[in-house]
Amino acid sequence: MLLSKGIKLSAVGVNSIRRLAVTSFHCSTLRPSRTDQNVTKHVPSCARVVICGGGVLGTSVAYHLAERGWSDVVLLEQGSLTCGTTWHSAGLIGQLGKDDIDGCRLIGYGLQLYKDLERSHGIGWKQCGSLLLAQTKDRLVTIERKHSLAKVIGVESHLVTPSEIAKLCPWIKTSDLQGGLWIPGDGVVAPNDLVYAYNGLAKSKGIQVVEGVKVEKVDTADSKVTGVQTSHGHIQCEYFVNCSGQWARHLGMKTTPPVQVPLHSSEHFYIVSSAIPNMDSMMPVIRDYDGSIYAREWSGGLLAGGFELEGKPTFSFDMPEKFEFQLLPSDWDHFQVMMEPILNRFPAMETAEVRTLVNGPESFTADGNWILGESAEVRKYFVAAGMNGLGVVGSAGIGKYITESIVDGTPGTSMDAHHILRHNSVHSNRRFLFERVKEVIGAYKLRYPYTHWTKGRRLKTSPIHTLLEKEGACFGDLQGYERPLYFKENKDESTDPYHLDRPSFSKPSWFDSVEAEYRACKDNVCLIDTSCFTTCEVKSDGGEALKYLQYLCCNDVSDRTGDVTRTGMLNHQGGYVVECSVVSLAHNRFLITATTNHQRRMLTWMRRHLPADGKVELVETDSSFSSLTVVGPKSEALIGDLSDVSVTETDFPSMTCKTIDVGFSSQIRVLRMPQCGIEAFTLHIPTENTLHVYKAIQETGKAHGIKDGGHYVLKHLRLNNKMASQEEDISSLTTPLECGKSTTVCLEKPNQFIGKEAIEQQKRQGTDKRLVQLTLKDLDPEQDTWPWGGEPIYLNGQCVGTASSCGFNFDLRKVICLAYVKANSAEELPSGDYKLAIGTTMYNLIANS
Repeated sequence: MLLSKGIKLSAVGVNSIRRLAVTSFHCSTLRPSRTDQNVTKHVPSCARVVICGGGVLGTSVAYHLAERGWSDVVLLEQGSLTCGTTWHSAGLIGQLGKDDIDGCRLIGYGLQLYKDLERSHGIGWKQCGSLLLAQTKDRLVTIERKHSLAKVIGVESHLVTPSEIAKLCPWIKTSDLQGGLWIPGDGVVAPNDLVYAYNGLAKSKGIQVVEGVKVEKVDTADSKVTGVQTSHGHIQCEYFVNCSGQWARHLGMKTTPPVQVPLHSSEHFYIVSSAIPNMDSMMPVIRDYDGSIYAREWSGGLLAGGFELEGKPTFSFDMPEKFEFQLLPSDWDHFQVMMEPILNRFPAMETAEVRTLVNGPESFTADGNWILGESAEVRKYFVAAGMNGLGVVGSAGIGKYITESIVDGTPGTSMDAHHILRHNSVHSNRRFLFERVKEVIGAYKLRYPYTHWTKGRRLKTSPIHTLLEKEGACFGDLQGYERPLYFKENKDESTDPYHLDRPSFSKPSWFDSVEAEYRACKDNVCLIDTSCFTTCEVKSDGGEALKYLQYLCCNDVSDRTGDVTRTGMLNHQGGYVVECSVVSLAHNRFLITATTNHQRRMLTWMRRHLPADGKVELVETDSSFSSLTVVGPKSEALIGDLSDVSVTETDFPSMTCKTIDVGFSSQIRVLRMPQCGIEAFTLHIPTENTLHVYKAIQETGKAHGIKDGGHYVLKHLRLNNKMASQEEDISSLTTPLECGKSTTVCLEKPNQFIGKEAIEQQKRQGTDKRLVQLTLKDLDPEQDTWPWGGEPIYLNGQCVGTASSCGFNFDLRKVICLAYVKANSAEELPSGDYKLAIGTTMYNLIANS
């Protein structure tokens, strides 16, 4: 074993770990379920909601349903409450545990609930505060950003110097620190007592909790939940909630059709020490991000663990039927990468006795975010799983979110970054997950803007991917699809095309490359592989397809062959399901195009609203053809040279589609549709013809100054033209009136569409926020830290919004961003002194409504 000198280990064998867990480091908080002595095996024949999983999430959902008056609910746990992963949780409650505002606000709701539960039930809540530490200047940038985020969501936080850190926590070494963030309202809870509190309150309001009963299968009819098969009988139900932790993926696969829950178990380690002299029970929670470790006081000693840069997946080939109050074998060699920074940060650990090394499995997801919401495959089948080590801190807010989704039909907050529909089917592959979670577990790794995951790459590529790689393309992963982001100016430069070189919080390394592509788009023509966009066809024998799309789309969809309609599909609250374009291929046949990261959300929505008579057919077409887009003022001339037909504005108007020959290839579908405010043509090419068409465009384009381009240039073009993107600026709670897309809504069309009433009401009452374009007047793009989204916007000293997406205006030589600010759509943008905060620095803004 690789142990540092001075570490003492008590003689703890693997067989005694369970006993030690109960008697030593979990003290009174881990105890057999209060129903262990008299476990009822009776299950009801029917219930409105069945919850699977008696951990901190399942019991939170039960509690929140009870609070909303839903008592016809049964919670099933195959073992005893807390027996899966909850019992060995460290119980840390950090209000800035997520990087997105919605995630932090969800956690903030939980903090207040935990305080209330402490007063009524005693859940071990201890408001000891927390310290986030920075060893490097770059890490300090992220700490300062969290401080700015804290101000937006109303969390008290203070930037502190190393000397101030030493006063707040004298048990840690501070000589190697640049600074940190003190959050006095943070704390810890006893996870098992929290579960018992949820459980007790839920049962007091009529909810049944049955332990020792296993969910075998979820029954469905017409892809809707009808009941649950258990080890002790069948339960008819209307809703099912999968809160089964690391079993969630396995359980989902037993449903027909299978519900995909892309998570994978990984080993997660911490140590528990014996008492340390003079240790204060109110020692702050320590998060040493650069050391990849966290620590809290525990029974006079220290509980210290971490999120190593490369993890150890487990249970890859087969999930154990039962894993109750169990741990995995100790692995001191693997823990060494965390032990060294623990010893560095806590000098007293050099001589402290280590009681045990706890190795408990945790569930991790493909992107490090939670998995929440109604599944794509089965209606009324909800999932709350994949906590990535943040289950306890998120449990209250997640329980509320799932409850609102069930009771109200829609939650009160947008959690799109955590919704299960963000994932595509490729993310459920076991081998992919096995590789990806090795990297995802490194939650404390310093993450720069514009970086991508490195493991589990090249899942989906276009037919010309290898050729683009040779031409100098650098790729980014968008929901499994490798799309070119930019092209290196020197294509012979030997850099990895799947890793961002020289990552920075300031001017990005690809700046010059994207500027060259920008100039091509503005002055000549740029060729961009847009095959990553998702497509589907809607067709019928008669007019049913058009009627169906008119109901789904907020704009008036044209059925004139060749017309292209920009529109959106809205939910009942008027927020976006997806922004898309509809191409009329015939009066009864339509092509829908949208961004890839909303593929599953769009297809799920469309399938669920298909007419029951079966007269409308929905067909996925992603793999049948690829897509190339030429952007720029010379794109018309280029397409004209490639084809034998006229493509002038008179013969080929904007927002129309034609089928023409391109090079040697026949019958290529071409859309004349501006991209990000610039003249553009998009070619839909049969997969087998893609290489030829690409080379033909390149050869013919030489006379027009053609240049390969990537998706970064499209982002900067749209920012310049104040165009919101569903990748960064639009959520399921954003309406077209708020994001500047009112022209894509036709309230006058005779057809009723989903969300129309909400849009009409908002139009009457006005919006309370508006998308604006902001130019940072005094930011030096060569030296200063750039914004990249989430920065607070101030008007006359008051926070009025946050930036959503940021980039650079290559004409003005200024950093710009889009942001939602408090403003009524019917009024002029409020005047005053606008500023944007990047960490501790305030920059003056020019606001353009």
